[in-house]
Amino acid sequence: MTEFKRYDYIITGAGCAGLSLLVHMIRSGNFTNKKILLVDRESKKKNDRTWCFWENEKGIFEDIVYKKWEKAWFKSKDTERLMQLDPYEYKLVRGIDFYSYCFDLIGAQPGIDVRLDNEIETIGNDDAGAYIIIDGQRIDAGYIFNSTFAGKPALKRNEHYLLQHFKGWVIETAKPVFDPEEAILMDFRVDQQQGTTFAYVMPFSPTRALVEYTLFTEKLLSPDMYDEGLRNYINRFFGISEFVITEQEFGVIPMTNHSFPDRDGNIIHIGTAGGQTKASSGYTFRFIQKHSAEIVRELISSGRPFLRNEGTKKRFDFYDGVLLNILANDKVPGHEIFSALFKKNKPQQVLRFLDNESSLKEELQIISSLPVWPFLKAAVQQLL
Repeated sequence: MTEFKRYDYIITGAGCAGLSLLVHMIRSGNFTNKKILLVDRESKKKNDRTWCFWENEKGIFEDIVYKKWEKAWFKSKDTERLMQLDPYEYKLVRGIDFYSYCFDLIGAQPGIDVRLDNEIETIGNDDAGAYIIIDGQRIDAGYIFNSTFAGKPALKRNEHYLLQHFKGWVIETAKPVFDPEEAILMDFRVDQQQGTTFAYVMPFSPTRALVEYTLFTEKLLSPDMYDEGLRNYINRFFGISEFVITEQEFGVIPMTNHSFPDRDGNIIHIGTAGGQTKASSGYTFRFIQKHSAEIVRELISSGRPFLRNEGTKKRFDFYDGVLLNILANDKVPGHEIFSALFKKNKPQQVLRFLDNESSLKEELQIISSLPVWPFLKAAVQQLL
């Protein structure tokens, strides 16, 4: 591997956003003559997370989909609905499979340098262009794609900031208790005392599943409270108290309608740092794939990765802001909102809506199914 002092592109962060962008660039076949540097402070050798998402076609990471489901449950205290998702499939990708696939592909590209276990001291712009500093060394680039998230931003009027935080266990049971053909997308039958709280279950076999305990709140819980929530859920709704935990994961995803800057000079922000986390749900994987594909198309067509903020995105940003306003101010309990959403609408419409791909007609139908006055008041507040 030859290291250069100047690259065409530097990608900071080898997580979902950075690796996805690089895979999209490689798979396009249009960047073989470019010098690219990928930098991250960690080596990616652990199964530290899973990504769940829905698609109605085979995506760029189809080869590493660990499990997929055509049917999924929505459950709450007053609603139980088994949803046929066709033409969508609900898919799960494991972190370790994602990292291995990406780095195997990257390793076969002679123009890409990788520096892991390296702390980035500075990401900046000056008259000479975009640059990073590692170990006191300056490395320049035509463009930097930055996925390092700096933490909670300074919020403006009518901007809200919640956390989606979750702990998950992959468990194995002695007796069959899961239906591997039916995922549980959201289960709000758990206690709501801490705020909007639900579980979801991704069954791999009758005796093995990923069970996640998830909250949308301002603050994290103590570590033992996640464990207690998981054990109570598994015991109460699957009737088992003894099982083996084979894997664990913990994550925190910001849910905010803060307007993140798309770019700073020749630094292009991607992933959560670039506003690609869905503010009202926390879903990120599919938005990263769409954003990566748009960047690659723009680079190929114009040589510049500057995207236009279209009106459609602004419309969905407004919807997200309204929902966050309601959740942040406890105007309507979260379980009531999601129950109405899935009870009164076709699942395909809801999935398109959550993917920012629904039509205005569908959106009006979905909005009309939600509690009218709280949403109307929150919408007026967001507009003002």
